[in-house]
Amino acid sequence: MTAYAVFLRGVNVGGINLKMAEVKAALSRLPVEDVSTLLASGNAVLSSELGPADLKEAVQTALRESFGYDAWVIVMTADDVDATVGACPYPPDDDSTHTYVTLSTEPSALDELLDLAAASGTEHTRLSPVATAWLAPVGGTLDSPMGKATGKAKFKATTTTRNLRTLLKVQAALAKLP
Repeated sequence: MTAYAVFLRGVNVGGINLKMAEVKAALSRLPVEDVSTLLASGNAVLSSELGPADLKEAVQTALRESFGYDAWVIVMTADDVDATVGACPYPPDDDSTHTYVTLSTEPSALDELLDLAAASGTEHTRLSPVATAWLAPVGGTLDSPMGKATGKAKFKATTTTRNLRTLLKVQAALAKLP
């Protein structure tokens, strides 16, 4: 069994409102164990013998069939979450900024977002081929250049962004899985 984090894209924003208890129930019907959801923004941890690509496809299909929306997810092993969090040079928060991590299934999408960050003067760094971290001003995340860029429709199927504090909670939940 492998421990996985599943990050749902676009949940509880833009009219896609899911109850995490219902998400847990939908995921529990898959060949997985130890399903737990975290926070209302679409984060789950679970164990499965499926590989990451097969698990991603199974989760997306289950969500589409259960909730009737165009579901996109990013699946990471516990080791990948640990490596991503460990590579982040920024603190979870300070008095003026919050740290965000954008995850992607397409490294080229992150390349484009990094170019945008550089052009806008946003503090950012590449954490891995599938993750980048960036800073946003407290109270101004959605209006920040990266906040606006990551919300664009062209990145819908391939990226999702989480506050570093959320990734730390996911990491802690993964550590509790058998």
